[in-house]
Amino acid sequence: MMSVRPKVLLAFSPRVYEGYVDPAVLARLEQFADCDFFPCEGGGIYDSNRDPAASAALREKLAGYDGIVICHGAPALTAEVLENAPKLRFIGELEGDRFASRIDLDAAWERNIRTVDVTNGSSYPVAEWALGLILVSLRNGGEFFRRILAGEGASIRYDKATVGGQLTGKRVGLIGGGHMARRLIKLLQPFETEIWVHDPYLPREMAEALGFIQTSLDNVLSQCDVVVCLVPLTPATKGMLGEREFALLKPGAVFVNVSRGPVADSQALVERLKQGDIVAGLDVFDPEPIPAGNEILQLPNVFLSPHIGWATGDPIRPFFALMVDELKRFFEGHEPWYELTPRSRANRTGQRAT
Repeated sequence: MMSVRPKVLLAFSPRVYEGYVDPAVLARLEQFADCDFFPCEGGGIYDSNRDPAASAALREKLAGYDGIVICHGAPALTAEVLENAPKLRFIGELEGDRFASRIDLDAAWERNIRTVDVTNGSSYPVAEWALGLILVSLRNGGEFFRRILAGEGASIRYDKATVGGQLTGKRVGLIGGGHMARRLIKLLQPFETEIWVHDPYLPREMAEALGFIQTSLDNVLSQCDVVVCLVPLTPATKGMLGEREFALLKPGAVFVNVSRGPVADSQALVERLKQGDIVAGLDVFDPEPIPAGNEILQLPNVFLSPHIGWATGDPIRPFFALMVDELKRFFEGHEPWYELTPRSRANRTGQRAT
């Protein structure tokens, strides 16, 4: 724990400041740290500001700070920039930096600087929507909604062979065990489900701690009543679900995808759905938006939403509040929850887990 108040620099665009920095949360940060704002514009969601002048200005400004929080608009925190920040011990990325493009992680780690990313702030609402898609898909809600709109409401009957019914007691398989999956596991607890997880990057101890079975992808696909795709899109996960994988889904199964469309081979998924013995709930698809003539739009055993799982309806995004929690934990001498590590970097870049 620091004996003096730490100094924290916020470095991102004014648009991020307006949309992410809740005044009440900022006041909470200022209870334990001195805070300054360094406005900067450039780059995009996933890349850094490449203006040399902006990088030089940040390098000069950073001297004397103990922590920095960056987001859209910030220059990259390179070894050259970090050389001018001998006191720096904490780097936090608010959002959009799943692949650490704004942080030279090796340079930071060599200097014993802890690196934190709270991009998972958008994962928690997605987990809620995943639960919603599971419940809707188990009743094949997409088909019944279409039939009501077509004026068939009075004559609708359901086929027990194609409606999975209640979630309680089902076996649910999760492809991916990150923040989104762990929140979904909590949400599934009241339904007394048996949970299987495939994720080669998870520490083995987590299965016992959270109460799930860690297993292979093939086991999840072939033996679960509900299969939920929750992996990040990386070179290793792009196209990981194809014809062979979808063929493993058992009749009556539900497939939900809330991760990214390109994780699944779209045509292979369509062909599997055309067999008529499974149901899908999809918040993502490849391509997006779904072209008007795509077959997926006409299939009765599909419920679709337009990549809205992340939306909360709140005027202020949740990332800054998570970051202030992390800053408080760190500067009080505790361990961060959302630290970027060699393991998390391997996951996000599709490298082999170590």
